[in-house]
Amino acid sequence: MNPLGSAPRNLWHVDTETVDMVRRPAPSKPIALDALPQTLRIDLAATALMVIDMQNDFCHPDGWLAGIGVDVAPARVPIAPLLRLLPVLRGNAVPILWVNWGNRPDRLNLSPSLLHVYDPAGTGSGLGSRLAHRDAAVLEQGSWSAAIVDELEPGPGDIRIDKYRMSGFWDTPLDSILRNLRVETVLFAGVNVDQCVMATLQDASCLGYDCILVDDCAATTSPDFCREATRYNVRQCYGFTTVSDALIAACGGP
Repeated sequence: MNPLGSAPRNLWHVDTETVDMVRRPAPSKPIALDALPQTLRIDLAATALMVIDMQNDFCHPDGWLAGIGVDVAPARVPIAPLLRLLPVLRGNAVPILWVNWGNRPDRLNLSPSLLHVYDPAGTGSGLGSRLAHRDAAVLEQGSWSAAIVDELEPGPGDIRIDKYRMSGFWDTPLDSILRNLRVETVLFAGVNVDQCVMATLQDASCLGYDCILVDDCAATTSPDFCREATRYNVRQCYGFTTVSDALIAACGGP
């Protein structure tokens, strides 16, 4: 019989006379993981890492946020731990999803309320505006602005998803992709942890995914109390927190 499907974990097997809908599950890869508020046992075979908004406009000294006076040094902190963590997860066949702002050039799916967040006075300095020092539009799909920072070049098997809201689930195929990959547990990383990371994590929890924030792989340019509140809310309401070293150790890495 012939496999039919776009994801190895979610295949039918068919021929001219028969359709076999019984999926062949991947072998379980359980690990014990130090986390808060409790120690976890998770299955790497049903886990994915979601890296959110590690893009030039948010993290590069020549990007949009830096251009409007935001100190982007905190947004660059996740780069080093992600560089250590990503090869370990890829080596364990854990899918890596890059979920990034990538607006349509005409911005027709963006409401005034969303545009107001980034351009409160309507002066044309928000989503889709032109950077004065680079030939790129703010967070526009395919532009330098929306590109992932050079240090975190995605691997050939990684998955890219454009988003248009704080949450990566609204108006995107993210949920469909995760379900097709047969993912149950999602590890969260990226920026800003109190905004897009948290909004996506909340929606993931509401959709039934197990949610784990990788604390040192997530950061924010907001005041420290915003990060502390995010940690509290994740542990209290939506899931768990861990750190990259704990994940690497649990996966058998150095």
